[in-house]
Amino acid sequence: MNRPLLSRREVLKRAKAFALVIPGLSLAACGRENPADRLTEFTGATMGTTYTVQVTDLPNRVGRDALHADIHRILKTVNTRMSTYQVDSELSRFNASTSTGWFPLSTDTLEVLAEALRVSRLCGGAFDVTVGPLVNLWGFGPPMRSALPPSDGQIRDALERVGFMNIEIRTSPPAVRKHHPGMYIDLSGIAKGYGLDKVTEHLDHSNIGHYLVEIGGELRGRGHNPRGETWKIAIEKPLAGQRAIYRVAHLQNGVLATSGDYRNYFEKDGRRFAHIIHPRTGQPITHDLASVTVIGQSAMSADALATALMVLGTDAGFHLAKRENLAAFFVVKDGKRFVEMSTPAFERHLVPL
Repeated sequence: MNRPLLSRREVLKRAKAFALVIPGLSLAACGRENPADRLTEFTGATMGTTYTVQVTDLPNRVGRDALHADIHRILKTVNTRMSTYQVDSELSRFNASTSTGWFPLSTDTLEVLAEALRVSRLCGGAFDVTVGPLVNLWGFGPPMRSALPPSDGQIRDALERVGFMNIEIRTSPPAVRKHHPGMYIDLSGIAKGYGLDKVTEHLDHSNIGHYLVEIGGELRGRGHNPRGETWKIAIEKPLAGQRAIYRVAHLQNGVLATSGDYRNYFEKDGRRFAHIIHPRTGQPITHDLASVTVIGQSAMSADALATALMVLGTDAGFHLAKRENLAAFFVVKDGKRFVEMSTPAFERHLVPL
């Protein structure tokens, strides 16, 4: 998560995040009242990316500066516990330890880890937070990126330290332990969603009824925008180096998370290596699925599920989404064009073409 400087990866995350909010939020004057006067917005940096909070009709009893400070504090706490870039974070200290004994955790980190393991079991390990050694090996983690893809031998060595079934957690007192001293947990595929959940939980407790919160491209919408309309979110066309809207979804009271292979990657000898690593093969995914969008009630869960479906690919991913009644939208590469697939639970969210 947090880094001292913004890399190309963070710049791309920022671009993705702001591209997702539909221009329909543009606040042109409407009658006597300008909708812009009803909007309060906060922005900032967190977890190696950015966040934006938009509130319609901020209650008079809620102070703008105090609310922004609360949001910053909530996200800082998540980062301090779950960052793999902060060497003194709770998670980094666990990763640095070679002990296979119990390591005490905060209840927050335990909650995220428990959900990660649940999703891992659900998808047969396609989502696996122990994939960190492979992510780092391919240059998509805290270490500096290598100019060359790793060797087969390096991948085999890293795979020996990967496997969610080799992580054990307990709730009282909260703790985790690894069965291999070299195991490394990376929560970047789920902690961002958890941060989003905690921010919106605070907004709900503050009786703020209309808002849109975005962290690095994951969003939660509640109520309506300043024009009195349901929040509308763009599903991006999965093209590298371009920004275009593919479809639009309503987001009235739920979260939306997207996983794709088209933004964060590197190229070598004419081959593109995406940042999404398959935990069982140790290789970047290479199938025809370009992006998956999931809508649900928990951003933490939607974040992890979008990645899981992306790793599984079109057939296995869509089968899992239908079996579990997930609201999921798949964009599949078919030569030079894209084909969409949506589960019945997602179709009701789509704005008609």
